[in-house]
Amino acid sequence: MPRLAGLRAVVAVLCVAASLAAAAVGHGAEFVPGVTRPVVVGGDRDYPPYEYLDKNGQPAGFNVDLARAIGEVMGMRVEFRLGSWAEMRQALLDGEVDILEGMSFSEERAAEEVDFAPPSAVVNHAIFARKGERLARSLDDLAGKKVIIHRRGYMHDQLAARGYEQDLILTDTPADGLRLLASGVGDFAVVAMLPGNYIIRDNKLDNIEVVARSVATLRYGFAVKKGNEALLARFSEGLAILRGTGQYEALYNKWLGVLEDRPLPWTTVARYAGAVGLPLLALLGGSMLWTHFLRRQVAQRTASLSQALDELSRNQRQLVQADKMAALGILVSGVAHEINNPNGLILLNIPILRKAQADAVRLLARRYEEEGDFLLGGIPFSRMRNELPRLLEEMQEGAQRIKRIVNDLKDFARREEGSARSLIDLADAARMAVRLLDAAIRKATDRFTAVYEPDLPLVWGHAQRIEQVVVNLVLNACQALPDRDRAIVLEVVHDVEKNQVVLAVRDEGTGIAPEHLPHLTDPFFTTKRETGGTGLGLSVSAGILKEYGATLSFHSVPGRGTTAVVAFPVANMEHAA
Repeated sequence: MPRLAGLRAVVAVLCVAASLAAAAVGHGAEFVPGVTRPVVVGGDRDYPPYEYLDKNGQPAGFNVDLARAIGEVMGMRVEFRLGSWAEMRQALLDGEVDILEGMSFSEERAAEEVDFAPPSAVVNHAIFARKGERLARSLDDLAGKKVIIHRRGYMHDQLAARGYEQDLILTDTPADGLRLLASGVGDFAVVAMLPGNYIIRDNKLDNIEVVARSVATLRYGFAVKKGNEALLARFSEGLAILRGTGQYEALYNKWLGVLEDRPLPWTTVARYAGAVGLPLLALLGGSMLWTHFLRRQVAQRTASLSQALDELSRNQRQLVQADKMAALGILVSGVAHEINNPNGLILLNIPILRKAQADAVRLLARRYEEEGDFLLGGIPFSRMRNELPRLLEEMQEGAQRIKRIVNDLKDFARREEGSARSLIDLADAARMAVRLLDAAIRKATDRFTAVYEPDLPLVWGHAQRIEQVVVNLVLNACQALPDRDRAIVLEVVHDVEKNQVVLAVRDEGTGIAPEHLPHLTDPFFTTKRETGGTGLGLSVSAGILKEYGATLSFHSVPGRGTTAVVAFPVANMEHAA
């Protein structure tokens, strides 16, 4: 009966969707990407291994496979249009493509042109040169040099902003730029390190080498034209689902892991085959006899095995649905490693720079006293002598914050075996979730408040799984706010009378209709279906809380806001052992 009910629900949803689509077409409504027409995905035609046209002229690469997988899991049709990066970037702004599958994040782009999904990778840019000719350790060393970059890429924006525009040699793709450098044109090329190494290997550009690594480390992922929030939400949720089900990790390892090993020589293959072939033939003969004997026993157990497989299939479907609640934007351990490496260099070098600055200021102060004020870095020394310590202090604080965020992400993303429970501090789990959602909260509201009562009693739970629940509740509150002036309040307190630790998330959003409140934790129930909601988040959260004896309840007034309340019984310390 549950299967029949589920089938009826799916059929009903499909019928409603079909009728809405027909009505939209009948009334001349605008075509909606991913609903009434395919989503047009733009990308670079020669940016391996992220995106490129293969030898048959077909789109291939990490971004292409990732976009296809998101389209499948979200029920969207996708079409790919690959060309030069400058053409694709303009096509997005002109509305000729709906989404770019790979764009480096910058504050300027986010403010003026596009909205970004959670990053799908981290890109490190490097400086390339012909072997033995020139050295450059940073972007500052490129001043006055002929530098090859691809048109309208991130490094084009950055180097032009530094005043290097007159010395830039622009190409349509990074591959064109490296081939130009190999032919003797220009002094340097600035290209993302992984694509650069990939292009050098595949094109046999053996006279080029990396002379400076990680001169810029950037978040990289899907981007839509500013304001296209519905499509962005669907791709963001699809990316989160792929992370939770393991498909993202498989694609990442396939395309962005180590470069493919070269095939073994045939002589080596033949030697190994000869060493194992004869024993395998003997084993094969024996296994045939044994298989004949076992075949009758296997036939007797087929019925019970079928029942076991059906049960396993049901459990797997439940696990897949639970994994769809994996936190949005969580970076994999490889990405965290890529961030920690350059950040570690920053933390190591800043104390040395501060000492050098202190020594240099004494010498420059003497010149100031003798000759009067002068420019240092384009700023008068009288002002710069006070600004430099502050700048270095801010840099160190920023690097420390990066380190804390990466550690939080690694802890949150760490998958524990089973659902073992332990004594946890609910306030600590809430703080971790808030730190992970800092960017989403700041984007949604200017009035976020978190209150944690001190000396809270411990509760039974699983830290990472409880963090996932808090992340889901806070994200729902952010999505409910119609504007940034509305507030969100998170509280963790001890209810002494009921002997419970209570976490409440209150928002001043649009609220929930009374008839919807009893169904919020029902699987597949959602009021955000048009923006890509699956209706699984609160259902899975309620299931997680039930495992630890906690409850999830909601109170809402339409037009005034909603309060989600999670109540944990205080742990009985007598049974803690």
